[in-house]
Amino acid sequence: MNEILSLVDGPVSIELTNTSGSDKDLIDEASKYSRWDPKKIVIKVPMFRDGRGLRIVNRLKTKGIKTNMTCLITPNQLFLAVLAGATYVSIFFNRVRDAGLDAVKTVRESTRIISDCGSPAELIVGSIRKPDDVYEIATASPHVITIPYKILTQMPFHQKTEDTIKEFDQAWQEFKRCEVQK
Repeated sequence: MNEILSLVDGPVSIELTNTSGSDKDLIDEASKYSRWDPKKIVIKVPMFRDGRGLRIVNRLKTKGIKTNMTCLITPNQLFLAVLAGATYVSIFFNRVRDAGLDAVKTVRESTRIISDCGSPAELIVGSIRKPDDVYEIATASPHVITIPYKILTQMPFHQKTEDTIKEFDQAWQEFKRCEVQK
């Protein structure tokens, strides 16, 4: 973890590992991680169905520990996370779709909820499965998009771009042949 922290100039999210533990266990675990680098460490807290994730986020906020409320599917969940004081809120884009909801609308509405609440929370959108997901998410204006490396490396490619570059190169070669013949 120290190596990662030394390489990253920004927030680093760390997941709680004992999600079946008590509130106290999770707060103690979060406090331990946060001490590694309080400025960079962000503790990922899942949205538990019984609301205890919200209690944990709120308690960590009072201790000055940054949080990322994660596993969010609905704007209602995001609204509660914002009210609890989460630093970041994470919508799982394709899992929203898997639940039969409009993922783009969910991201757009979530961004508006954060703004309307006057919250400093930032919306992170993940669960990206293909390059087109990034475009759809970007049009909904979240604060952060977490793009897997595999998807990121696919994004620069489009066959028509490759064809166009090839045409330009062929035109240049033709131009050079004409210049030589003069």
